[in-house]
Amino acid sequence: MLTIFAVSDSIGETANQVAIAAASQFNNKVEVKRIPYVKTLEDVEEVMKAVNECEKAIIISTIITVNVREYLTQKGAENNISVMNVLGPIINVASAMLNTHPEYNPGAMRKTDEIYFKRIEAMEFAMQYDDSKDYRGLKNADVVLIGLSRTSKTPLCMYLANKGIKAINIPLMPEVGVPDEIYEIDKKKIFGLTINPLQLIEIRKRRLDKFHRISSNIEYAGDARVLEEFDFADKIMRRLGCKTIDVTQRAIEDTALIISESIGYNKKIHNY
Repeated sequence: MLTIFAVSDSIGETANQVAIAAASQFNNKVEVKRIPYVKTLEDVEEVMKAVNECEKAIIISTIITVNVREYLTQKGAENNISVMNVLGPIINVASAMLNTHPEYNPGAMRKTDEIYFKRIEAMEFAMQYDDSKDYRGLKNADVVLIGLSRTSKTPLCMYLANKGIKAINIPLMPEVGVPDEIYEIDKKKIFGLTINPLQLIEIRKRRLDKFHRISSNIEYAGDARVLEEFDFADKIMRRLGCKTIDVTQRAIEDTALIISESIGYNKKIHNY
């Protein structure tokens, strides 16, 4: 068994992912161990103790601090352990091309890792609260999407989640109504998705055709039913006083951009 140590002076997500990608090519013959926050020469000594306990080992490092990185490389050589710094060659080439010295700031790497975990959290949030499974997520959501069935609420939630935005969607149906909690949250994070009725009817008909449900669900795509739903949705959105977005012939990416700019997402990421 070979052990790959993912070593970093931050939380080590980048080194860990590189190690996992390499290990996946060897059919369970490689184990990955992450060692984060290696910030001092003493920390390097602790790393080497762990490495030397393994029969076979290599080190993948994303350590930025120069003296710690060089000391790790030195100790690896002394112990006949291969040490590969993932960022070193890239930083060196970029430094030469830009004719400037890098900042060697471990915090910059930590920022990248934190953004990654923020995206994972948002993805899990979107799946947990998709399509009114649970309304408890309303107070913790960055964005609340409301709209009729087939207005791209779920794919939009997932797209936003990939940007680190926690989104929850609530389908508007006359028979169900909306949870009272929605009237208690900031209306600035609520977005009503609207669509041309004729396009919605066509989308629903195509979906019924796909699943061969025309006979049993004809009302779902019927003119009268769709207009009833539109009237209900319009009343809810007016009562909420939320921002509405017409998604007719609009790409999900475009809708997501409108939402992210509206909640100041780009500024938050810049200052994250």
